[in-house]
Amino acid sequence: MSLSAVHGTLSSLKSCQADISTGMDIVTDVAMDLAEAQDGEGHSGVKEMETMILECAKLDREINYFVDVVQQVIAEVNTQPPEAMFNMSARVKEQFDEGLAMLSDADLQSHQKVVAFKDGVVNALSQANQVSAENMEELDEDIAVTQSQVNFTCPLTQVDMVNPMKNKKCNHVYDREAILCLIKKRVSQKKKCCCPVVGCGNSEVKETDLVLDQMLRRKIQSQKRHSNSKT
Repeated sequence: MSLSAVHGTLSSLKSCQADISTGMDIVTDVAMDLAEAQDGEGHSGVKEMETMILECAKLDREINYFVDVVQQVIAEVNTQPPEAMFNMSARVKEQFDEGLAMLSDADLQSHQKVVAFKDGVVNALSQANQVSAENMEELDEDIAVTQSQVNFTCPLTQVDMVNPMKNKKCNHVYDREAILCLIKKRVSQKKKCCCPVVGCGNSEVKETDLVLDQMLRRKIQSQKRHSNSKT
């Protein structure tokens, strides 16, 4: 197997991860809808969605680990005689199997999408508990008013966010692509990434501090649908 073929496979896996990420967002949206329904079927459905998102998180983690192992073996092979390439597949499998056996499912609870799932369900339940069936129409009007007051603009791009990420340290929100790009840029410059919100004292934003704000994401999507219906 050539290194170009290996890199092509890794690229395909990364594309697969993007699809998994999208699927996890959909699962979270469905779970939040079920939580808002506040009935027996909804409760069991949320449990099914939780099982599904944990399976997705496990697959995402395994892909990440596999890619890391392959890149590590490639680095090793590049320092050895050409014939070492013939054993690369076996070495990858051996290291992957050994490392996989050491991973704990408990770690999946800290997966970014799993955390966002739980936060989203909790927020949906909280909102549903405050609303009765009789005033659902009033709620829709309140949501419309609230959405007009909520700032959907990313402090970095100055345009509406698509995938809002909340910083667990300072609670500020940014669009995912914009903040990850800024973090990467600062790392390449060997500098810390400060929170881009004016006046914030958070002097170091890390990717591990960020979690998808599912509730805000739903509000943004709802506003877009509302705006499109008027055009």
